[in-house]
Formats: sequence, structure tokens, C-alpha cells
Amino acid sequence: MKLLISFIILLQDVQDKVKESVEKAEEGVEKAIETDILGWGSIKEFLNYGPRWNAGSDKEIHLTVGMLLLVILVFLITTYALRFFRKFYTRKMEIEDKNKFISIFSFFKYVIYLFVIIITLNSAGVQITALLAASAALFVGLGLALQELFQDVIGGVFIITDKSLHVGDIIEMEGRVGRVIEIKLRTTRALTRDDKVIIIPNHKFISDTIFNYTQNHKTTREAVKVGVAYGSDTEKVKQILLDCAAEQRGILKKPAPFVLFEDFADSALLFGVYFFVSDSFVDPKIKSELRFNIDKKFRFNNVSIPFPQRDVHIFNQPNNNPNNNLAND
Repeated sequence: MKLLISFIILLQDVQDKVKESVEKAEEGVEKAIETDILGWGSIKEFLNYGPRWNAGSDKEIHLTVGMLLLVILVFLITTYALRFFRKFYTRKMEIEDKNKFISIFSFFKYVIYLFVIIITLNSAGVQITALLAASAALFVGLGLALQELFQDVIGGVFIITDKSLHVGDIIEMEGRVGRVIEIKLRTTRALTRDDKVIIIPNHKFISDTIFNYTQNHKTTREAVKVGVAYGSDTEKVKQILLDCAAEQRGILKKPAPFVLFEDFADSALLFGVYFFVSDSFVDPKIKSELRFNIDKKFRFNNVSIPFPQRDVHIFNQPNNNPNNNLAND
């Protein structure tokens, strides 16, 4: 019993000494801070260093080194978080869908950065409204300067999300036909028939009319039109045109080509042979070869292709001028 009492007394003594040591340590830390032994005052002063605007007013803006370091830290954390999210979300995507997602993600990434920085500064005590008011003129100037850029980016987002355009599509814009080879967030690149690359701002796909030959399917209907002389055998002309289309390489058998008697023109009977091709990007070559064959068969079958002509009739009227009669006398 005495041993137990002695042990308890010993524990109380140890507890009192530990408590006394902790109190002395706390006093030492406080004294060190007060006397700036660890340089904390200098660090604090350095972190609070920074320019001030509208000092002493309700709209005072004080940007410090500490705020800058905080923004950098939050920026790095946000970057790693977004990178992890992108890799996690795109790990099972196809290559084409993955590239589209990365293009959209790269745009919204900067928007997220902007919101994170604003929220961080606001949480750190910076009056964002005052800062934005002071920079209003700058933002207006940037908005006007970057207006078309924003339109291109928004157009690129719409193209990628609604899938109105794909790589490999054949499009026509302002009379030019091209095959899409690359879709980016701001521009789209297409290869023309004469092997030139045309760069199209994406806002054109929103504001202008674009013909997409391959939006629904890969086949397109084309036509070659020709006129024959009046008096020609129309059934014979129709059969010649169908035979030429059937022999032409590149023209699909199904759907089958067909011929339309389109009009009675001033100098000719107008016919059109319509056919389907699987690659409208090379249809000028197909049409050219088809015209050569039509001309050859027309010559062989004595079917003439007239040129514009006009009949002029001259009438001789009697001269009833009395002066001319007197002169003749």
C-alpha cells in the first residue's frame, strides 16, 4: 500500500515537472517570436510586402508577396487536379474522341484557372470588385481585340460537341471544295482539290452556309449536262448517255444513273445525266472523262452538239422618198 502511494506521488511529481517544462518551452517560443530570434518578424514583413492602390479608402487594394505565393500554390494544385481528371476521364476513349475532349478541356481549363485565382484572392482579403473596376477599361479593350478569337473558340466547341463536322468530311465554302484534315479549337484545316491547305476560322461554321457533302453518307449525286440539236432522236440520246455513264469508272452501279430531258433551250435540247460517286472529292476528273466519252459517242452516232446561233432575216423595202426619185430623173 505504501509502495502504491509512493508511486502515485512520483507520478504527480513527474507530471508537475513535465507541465513546468512545457510552460517554460511555450514562454521561450513566445519570447523568441517577440525578440525575432527565428526571424519570423522578417518573414512576416516580407510576406506582407506589396503595392497598394487607393490606400486608406474602402476600395483599397493590397497585393502582397504572400498572396502571390498562395495563388501560385493553388495554381499548381489545380493543375495537377485537372491533369488527373483528364487522364482518368479519357483513359477508355477512342483516339478521335480523346483528341476532341482534350481540345475542349484545354479551353475550359483556363476558365477554371481564372475562377480559382479570383476565389483565392477574394478569400485572401483582396476586394475583387475594386480590382475589376480598376481594370474595366483594360478588359473592354481586350474583349474588343479578342472578340473574333472568342467566336472561333466557341465555334470550335460547337463543332466538336454536336459532331457536325468530322475529319475526312468533304465540305464546300465560298465556292471552294475541300477535305477536312484537322479540327482544332480555333481553326479547321481542309485540303482543296488542287492540293492546297485552306485554314478556316471556326466562327465561319456558325455564321456562314457550309455544304457538307458527306454529312449523312459518303455517296453524292453529280450531273453532267449537254445540249443536242433540234431534230435529234431523243431516245437515242438518252441511251447514249446511259451507256457512257455505265462505262465510266468511278460511277456507282447502285443507285443506277438516270437521264432527264431538262428543257427546250433557244438553240438546243438540254439533257442531264445524273449519277452517284463514292468520293465527290475527285468528281471533276470523273466528269471530265465522261464528257470525253459522250463527245466521242455523239460523233460516232451523228448526234450534233449545237452552238448558240441566231437567224437574221433581211427585208428590202421600196424607197418612197420623192427627193431620191427627182435625183434619178
